[in-house]
Amino acid sequence: MNILTLILSYLTGSISFALVIGKIFYKKDIRNFGSGNLGATNAYRVLGVKAGLIVAVADILKGTFACLLPLILGSSVHPILCGLLAILGHIFSVFARFKGGKAVATATGVFLFFTPLGVFVAFVIFVLTLLLTKYVSLSSMLASVSLIGYSLLFEDKVIIALSLLISVSIIILHRQNIKRLLNGTESKIVDRQ
Repeated sequence: MNILTLILSYLTGSISFALVIGKIFYKKDIRNFGSGNLGATNAYRVLGVKAGLIVAVADILKGTFACLLPLILGSSVHPILCGLLAILGHIFSVFARFKGGKAVATATGVFLFFTPLGVFVAFVIFVLTLLLTKYVSLSSMLASVSLIGYSLLFEDKVIIALSLLISVSIIILHRQNIKRLLNGTESKIVDRQ
């Protein structure tokens, strides 16, 4: 049962809702548009607000669902391992030739399982940064860093380590965005229907 739990965690993370929604409802493979990323931001830019929100919520929920799998299946696998596998699945999706997104939403779902209040704090930071700068990438990175701060203050060592690992990974995955932010060429989010 433990092996099944691990496999299902990765496969859950590998489900690319941006790809599925784009192909089924919009007849578009979003890998061929925008940043080519299989995440909520590119879904928003390519497919619109509704699709972007649906993808974001679905990606969050798959992170939380993966953490619930040990309870659902009655296995002894730690939920953190399931969450990490879901994040890896999102970044390296077996259903999309091992390409995916940057896992911000999926990581949010994982943290939602362990520290809902921490996610709320990170969400506030994300929204405020987005409103002030219009940069999703910067907002995502600052939100992940704020989660480290929250964890250092209020969580145990395991969650602190998890927040460090995931936040550093998110920043590494945004390295091209960081370069564009520094040279002033990063795309801002724009209002659209």
